[in-house]
Amino acid sequence: MALPPPDPEFVLRGTGAAVHTLHFSCGGPDPAVPVLFSGSENGFVHVWSLRTRRVDTALDGHGRKSVYCVETLGGKDRLLSQGRDQRICLWDLAEGRTSVMDSVFTEHVGFCRCSLLQVAQGRWLMAMAAKALEEVQVLELPSKTSVCTLQPEVGAKLGMPMCLKLWQLNGGSQPLLLAGYEDGSVVLWNLSMGRVLSQLVCHQEPVMSLDFDSEKAKGISGSSEKVLSIWSLNEQQNLQVYKTHGLVNAGISDITIRPDKKIFATAGWDHRIRIFGWKKLKPLAVLDYHTATVQCVSFSDHKHPSERLLAAGSKDHRISIWSIYTQT
Repeated sequence: MALPPPDPEFVLRGTGAAVHTLHFSCGGPDPAVPVLFSGSENGFVHVWSLRTRRVDTALDGHGRKSVYCVETLGGKDRLLSQGRDQRICLWDLAEGRTSVMDSVFTEHVGFCRCSLLQVAQGRWLMAMAAKALEEVQVLELPSKTSVCTLQPEVGAKLGMPMCLKLWQLNGGSQPLLLAGYEDGSVVLWNLSMGRVLSQLVCHQEPVMSLDFDSEKAKGISGSSEKVLSIWSLNEQQNLQVYKTHGLVNAGISDITIRPDKKIFATAGWDHRIRIFGWKKLKPLAVLDYHTATVQCVSFSDHKHPSERLLAAGSKDHRISIWSIYTQT
């Protein structure tokens, strides 16, 4: 008999609004104090101590407009947050500071989260949806220098970019971008040439979320439909449908593959978190705790498998923390 799904390890309350994004920082100089960042509909970024299970700091930099992306830049003291105020804020949190040290005005009105990729010590690329409807802009941080603007060919009719994933092969090769669009396509872009390498129609509806495993050259995407699309990238850098997986209920807000590439999690409109094996795409567990749409899922980057956690944020204002499949 299969084991019944577990309850959450604990639940974080106190955001006062729907939770749109989550990001762990468990490495860095002080790995003993893991931190979870959350972004909410009320414009706050909350910094949670997983030891006390309380908010350490509440950051207010988006004019009470919804925050839908938070990421750290090389440690828990440097944070990036993106909000519906069309701003991406860069925070300095060292020594108890709570100040925005820089910001980027995106002029983008959608919900497309930016994507970060570290390319050298202290240097990142950031891809973000741009002001023009179909465009993606790539900047270098912290200089904010423009690297390229990616424009689909005339007549391509991809619609707005909905989700982005910057990546590069482990050999430190040219960075590439995977983008999911409103028309249901996933597109692979070459940044140095500013052109499309491959395009694949994965969904009938807009691509809500995607993640990619560069080691296996395999990715996954979800939409408002009852299906997950799994696709692969061949040696010629062509995207191909690898498999589809039917879901019981429609609607995926977020997908994330755990850093060890063993499992992945989906955030469902049906209030549930689903866990799958990444190798064979086998359904492993349905985590049923929330009373509204689950909007985001994030795995911790703990070095030790037994400490690994999964966090899920929901429209019900709560963040559930789970400890699952932590044996190696």
